[in-house]
Amino acid sequence: MATTSNMFLYSLTIKPPTTISHALIGQFSGTKEQQILTASGSRLSLYRPDPTLGRVLMIASHDIFSIIRSIASFRLAGSTKDYVILTSDSGRIAVFEYLPARSSFSRIHLETFGKSGVRRVVPGQYLAADPKGRACLIASVEKNKLLYILNRNAQAELTISSPLEAHRPGTLVFCLVALDVGYANPVFASLETDYSDLDQDASGQATPEIELVYYELDLGLNHVVRKWSEPVDPTSSLLFQVPGGNDGPSGVLVCGEESITYRHSNQEAFRVPIPRRQGATEDPQRKRVIVSGTMHKLKGGADAFFFLLQTDDGDLFKVTLDMQEDGDGNLTAEVKRIKIKYFDTIPVANSLCILKSGFLFVATEFGNHQFFQFEKLGDDDDEIEFTSDDFSASSYIDYRPIYFSPRPLENLALVESVDSMNPLLGSKVVNLTDGDTPQIYSVCGNGARSRFRTLTHGLEVNEIVASELPETPSAVWTTKLQTRDKYDTYIIISMLNETLVMEIGEEVKQVTDSGFLTTVTTLAIQQIGDNSHVQIYPKGIRHIHHGQVNEWPVPQYRTIVATATNERQVVIALSSGEIVYFEVDSDGSLAEYDEKKEMPGTITCLGLGQVPEGRLRSAFLAVGCDDCTVQIFSLDPESTLEKKSVQALTAAPSSLSIITMEDSSTGYSTLYIHIGLHSGVYLRTVLDELTGELTGTQQKFLGLRPVKLFQVTVQGQPCVLALSSKPCIGYNDPVRGFMMTPLSYEPLEWGWNFSSEQCEEGIVGICSNSLRIFSIENLRDNLIQKSLPLTYTPRQLVKHPDQPYFYTIESESNTLAPELITQLLADSSAGDAGAKVLPPEEFGHPRGRGRWASCISIVDPVSDTPGVLRRIDLQNNEAAVSAAVVSFASQDGESFLIVGTGKDMVPSPRQFSEGYIHIYRFQNDGRDLEFIHKTKVEEPPMALVAFQGRLAAGIGKILRIYDLGLKQLLRKAQATVAPQLIVTLQTQGSRIVVGDVQQSVTMVVYKHESNTLTPFVDDTIARWTTCTTLVDYESVAGGDKFGNIWIVRCPEKTSAEVDESNSEVYGREYLHGAPNRLKLMTHFFAQDIPTSICKTSLIAGGQDVLLWSGLQGTIGVLIPFVAREDVDFFQTLEMHMRTEDPPLAGRDHLMYRSYYVPVKGVIDGDLCERYPLLPNDKKEMIAGELDRSVREIERKISDIRTRSAF
Repeated sequence: MATTSNMFLYSLTIKPPTTISHALIGQFSGTKEQQILTASGSRLSLYRPDPTLGRVLMIASHDIFSIIRSIASFRLAGSTKDYVILTSDSGRIAVFEYLPARSSFSRIHLETFGKSGVRRVVPGQYLAADPKGRACLIASVEKNKLLYILNRNAQAELTISSPLEAHRPGTLVFCLVALDVGYANPVFASLETDYSDLDQDASGQATPEIELVYYELDLGLNHVVRKWSEPVDPTSSLLFQVPGGNDGPSGVLVCGEESITYRHSNQEAFRVPIPRRQGATEDPQRKRVIVSGTMHKLKGGADAFFFLLQTDDGDLFKVTLDMQEDGDGNLTAEVKRIKIKYFDTIPVANSLCILKSGFLFVATEFGNHQFFQFEKLGDDDDEIEFTSDDFSASSYIDYRPIYFSPRPLENLALVESVDSMNPLLGSKVVNLTDGDTPQIYSVCGNGARSRFRTLTHGLEVNEIVASELPETPSAVWTTKLQTRDKYDTYIIISMLNETLVMEIGEEVKQVTDSGFLTTVTTLAIQQIGDNSHVQIYPKGIRHIHHGQVNEWPVPQYRTIVATATNERQVVIALSSGEIVYFEVDSDGSLAEYDEKKEMPGTITCLGLGQVPEGRLRSAFLAVGCDDCTVQIFSLDPESTLEKKSVQALTAAPSSLSIITMEDSSTGYSTLYIHIGLHSGVYLRTVLDELTGELTGTQQKFLGLRPVKLFQVTVQGQPCVLALSSKPCIGYNDPVRGFMMTPLSYEPLEWGWNFSSEQCEEGIVGICSNSLRIFSIENLRDNLIQKSLPLTYTPRQLVKHPDQPYFYTIESESNTLAPELITQLLADSSAGDAGAKVLPPEEFGHPRGRGRWASCISIVDPVSDTPGVLRRIDLQNNEAAVSAAVVSFASQDGESFLIVGTGKDMVPSPRQFSEGYIHIYRFQNDGRDLEFIHKTKVEEPPMALVAFQGRLAAGIGKILRIYDLGLKQLLRKAQATVAPQLIVTLQTQGSRIVVGDVQQSVTMVVYKHESNTLTPFVDDTIARWTTCTTLVDYESVAGGDKFGNIWIVRCPEKTSAEVDESNSEVYGREYLHGAPNRLKLMTHFFAQDIPTSICKTSLIAGGQDVLLWSGLQGTIGVLIPFVAREDVDFFQTLEMHMRTEDPPLAGRDHLMYRSYYVPVKGVIDGDLCERYPLLPNDKKEMIAGELDRSVREIERKISDIRTRSAF
């Protein structure tokens, strides 16, 4: 990394990409349970489908810091475990396995075969593995193919051979699959075209010929031969493997434009067209193509399999093959016909995965991924089945199109929708709920499945019970009858001068024979010994043992003010400052320790840990006093109530909890004391199990109310529930270490563990005068999403200047507008079945070539009934491309919504007939819009921004200033400032930062005296800008379409001179550009196209960060370093991590982050956060190099995230 930069940033991913480019089914754990392996950006994730719950649960995720090109799974003969082959931009093929015990991926082999980067002649774009796990073939887009033989050695370890070449110059590959040939020589099928003859054609009229080619690996001779080739439909683009061996005829399905053909080297070809939709709004001439599909084998004979193939409309078709019969009526391996019928309609997918448990996982191209359950296989419905008997196998012979009528789901039932923000097209960070942290409002999705999403920091809570109580309770506990009981028996609720005892069964009911005293306020309930209970109240302790009640009264004129209990120990603090200690004897009775410990101040709280397994007591007692200290006392018999250590605090402690939690720095469990203060601050300190010393304190501000702490169990791990202004849960994340995350729930006064048959791991709490029971099911995702449906693909969102409303502009190309749909439906006959309107969210909007559908939506995301308040459709084939809220000085500061549109646009190559700027006035406090007028401009304005009480618009290469007139906008100033096309505008003071689609950013100054716009500084590098924001008066952060994030800065001298001197001085061009050049401060490859970037603060009291969102659903932050010491520390740590934890796919991390430009001024926090996952010996080695302890390093890594992000 270049260290000459005086700006350093720490890059962190808040939300990893949610798009899924590849998905596989396999038994990766070595058990019979199937899992789903997905590739999202640079991240591999493993999911476990739960058939009983109908859910998909993530069990592992690994960032491999590479561009994943392809993945495939294979299984060696006789094995029960699937391995994974991965090709990436590293130029290496990686073979790895999943280790369930460590919940991580382990690399087995890494073989280099070519240059790094995604190149058309470097293999890896296509990957196919033999169904029997004997070989794999990787191919490049052009020319090169390499085949690897997979085998076992004498130690039963997986081996991979040197590559065998199958190169062919002048060849382009479209698709590659492995044939199922049983245990015969492995065969791979490829769709190819030879362009050698096309290069020699001077007329340019020659059409390429697509061939289906078989490559066979001769296992005896150990070489690859081009076994067979045959021309196929020139529109062919996809291949699907047909079962072979004993399961079917082998061969492939070749999918082209409106055709599916069965082909094999020794079989006759069969072809069937892809059915078209019929309906009043459908174009009867539009042809469909297959974009994804899957094959599934059933138990049975040679024809017990079927294909589910999906078109670009999302329609699923079931394709089956009929076999010839021999003289005895037995099926042969010869195909008789191919059949196709409509199955269902689901969102367009990148991958389809059918599980043996009867579920279908759909990795959608855009929007939420979906998990379906098969209701039936579509064998006995009324859908028309089309066969190849009626159609010629030749693609050059005309045929009669076939049609079907789409319908709602019949064969599939949706059981879960997995949140995905792909594509994420824009975001804003605003605090509309007056909470501690702001919310991220974003627009994402495509077409009718577009969404307006609200992201809030916190964990999702599943509420089970919310019951009103007759009085306001002060505390609640649950307890078992005996230690060995699995579930709780009683819920005890403490109120003012009263205690309610409720029995948990099929229904919760009040009981009076429990033995507990119900006429007092209870301070604590504890099940002790094997089958005894202790109830502590202000005036004494009640011990219920074998039905007998023993009372321990407090001394006269004193009361109990604090308690701490576990299953074998009871400690109470009296109002006189005395501590009384009890232990459970061998006969189950409660024995008081002879001496009382007197404290100099008032005791505010006590803390006592659980009894460790195999021991008789917890070794330490924590005592919090009003002198702002926490003192640790020993409870060992030899040194009972002897002081071991003390910690000074900034405020009086309000709650203490000693919990044994996993410590990633050692790999073992460690004792922690959790401290809640009256000031709302939470502290976590390591408590030495031998000496009682307190070290390594971490703190976090939770709210304005005193903090109460409770130990609870979530997903099998001990957690701390912290209650202040909002409830929070502290837990150990396997990657990020200890996390204190707020819950998406109302403020609670009390919390306790709850376990019953209906809810095995729950929490019971008190909220005002109601009893709540809830559970926390997911500790991985700490961003809660709430979504609202939009109509078309969103292009931009802007916020009302005062009210909590957003305005989204949406547009969809090649889509019929609502007025045209209404007209088509009216023109069709009233009794025509095709005149029905299909729900767009399920079936998509009706398509129309060259047509645009566009609208403006007013979104209310925070009211009690959030939703779209109003939708304004644009007419005359106009589409909205930009929007801004502008306060015009000429209208006394009144704000207007400005929308830029284009008419008859063609995205590529860019064409249009007209451009307009629409003006809307806010009505009803922003809940409605009134159209004022529109102004015709030369080109669609791709960028609009408010500028000094006027409107600045980027129209093609021209930057223009407008004021508002009665009938149209009034032109005030303009200048040609961009080389290609203005796509972003940002302003501060008299400066406008102009982002060009291809030529980075230019800074323009506006001079009032001369009413001129003058570019004064531009960039030296042609950056394809997608988004920009001002970091300060002289610095601009931006992203480009190649996945880079950068900050450029105007030289200080130039900036000062521009503000002072005449604009004419800086109007001279230098080398066909502005007279000065921007300086590159930071540069970082993020591997996702940034669509928005803004400067904001995510944590109450935290520093400003740069938050960016990416097209694939990524949300990341860039945190500025304040101290040079921290920069040096994290730079050194990053350097060691590159060496000790190299990426799984073999990519060099420094080269990866320097994909287009050397990384500068940015430290990769995602790599640094992998430090806790290293083996202990490597962690100790790195800690020694850094001259720090392992725990200290992990705390610094955790702190930089928790203090600025989440």
